[in-house]
Amino acid sequence: MKTPTARVDKLLGSLGYGSRQEMARMGKAGGIELDGVEITDVSKRIAVTPNLPERMTVDGRPLDPPQGIVILLNKPLGMTCSHKEDGALVYDVLPSRWRRRDPAISTIGRLDKETSGLLLMTDDGDLLHRVISPKKHVAKVYRARLARPLAGNEVALFASGELMLEGDDRPLKPAELEVLSPTEARLSVTEGRYHMVRRMFAAVGNHVEALHRERLGGLALPAELAPGDWRLLTPAEIDQIFA
Repeated sequence: MKTPTARVDKLLGSLGYGSRQEMARMGKAGGIELDGVEITDVSKRIAVTPNLPERMTVDGRPLDPPQGIVILLNKPLGMTCSHKEDGALVYDVLPSRWRRRDPAISTIGRLDKETSGLLLMTDDGDLLHRVISPKKHVAKVYRARLARPLAGNEVALFASGELMLEGDDRPLKPAELEVLSPTEARLSVTEGRYHMVRRMFAAVGNHVEALHRERLGGLALPAELAPGDWRLLTPAEIDQIFA
């Protein structure tokens, strides 16, 4: 396969570093280097190889990863999965220039403001749709703390494929519930309906007091990743999602 190429100013602009004019000024000032050599003419085309971030620096720092990044965030409570809403947003934890990337970084699904845990963000539209596609059956695993003790029939009801949520016109697909204590449970679902987990417990007369996503497919939230912290996924970890 032929290695793709790109103009330096266009590449850096798509990664959010600034306009072509700003990149031209930075290049003339010696702020862009490839393999230790200054690129003063930002109209130059370069090969966009996988190891380009290791070879190229912008303003003295390694180049941001080009298109195809996947970010794992341990989402804290109080943050919204939105680009425009008021208050703290999940994108606020990323470098500010990443909010100007093209294609844009988006969340893979959403966690509501009062739900914490594993959240993925990416600029790879194909991957995003693969993860959220109902055909892929990627399970989302949540740990829920409940206001009242479980009644005892929830495991069978959630697994039946017959549970209807208020306002919906079709029953839920079977879901797996693991009882951890009278008021705590782990729930695995393969759908992504609006406030689904909270509505499932509401349908059986209970209320979710705390909700945390632990896993997406075969990818678990690392114990060492503190709330609000993030890191990029490796290709092997991306594959784990579909394992």
